Amino acid sequence: MSDDSSPRSQILNGIRRSLQRGPLSGEAKQAVEARLAAPPRGPDVARARLPQPEKVALFCQWAETNNATVARVAAGDVPGEVSNYLARNNLPARAAMAPSPLLEGYDWASQKMLSLRRGRGEGSDQVSITGAFAGIAETGTLVMASGPDHPVTLNLLPDTHVVVLREADIVGGYEDVWERLRARYGKDRMPRTVNTITGPSRTGDIEQAMELGAHGPRRMHIVVVRE
Repeated sequence: MSDDSSPRSQILNGIRRSLQRGPLSGEAKQAVEARLAAPPRGPDVARARLPQPEKVALFCQWAETNNATVARVAAGDVPGEVSNYLARNNLPARAAMAPSPLLEGYDWASQKMLSLRRGRGEGSDQVSITGAFAGIAETGTLVMASGPDHPVTLNLLPDTHVVVLREADIVGGYEDVWERLRARYGKDRMPRTVNTITGPSRTGDIEQAMELGAHGPRRMHIVVVRE
């Protein structure tokens, strides 16, 4: 199959015809290639231009404003914090956990009552535990990159989502995230899905009454790991 007959080319050619444009060539093509090779940085928000400790504090502030709960702990205390959170909220001591090497670095075996299943989320799961690609201080948003070590279903199906986030992965704004994604994955190897999640799922569509858990988890607990 030639390039011109591929589905991608057919779609792009259709768009060009509707815009009354021909194929890219000459300076226009060079300009596009230059932009793709070195994407310009978009605007950012001044409130997120902070030293790292203040970025972490700002992230936690905005996450709590957006109905998430936050605990800041040392790495050795991560499993205990997760177990205690489940107990405090009368949740079952079992969870579906992302098969992530980062998460496996914590001593989950120290929590004898906590039962973990590694893999994708299922409809019967009440609790999921995942890491996060980044946290955005500007808005208290978490960024999830899909892949074998982070099935997207863990972000969406369980009622309770526990997220383990390292302080070093908290950035100022959205533009920092795009730069990190390009640096981590590289051209043509980006993750299939990038989810930005700001607090638990919620909607105010019906009579402007806020309802949590509308399209995903109704609880989000973020464990920020001190470094």
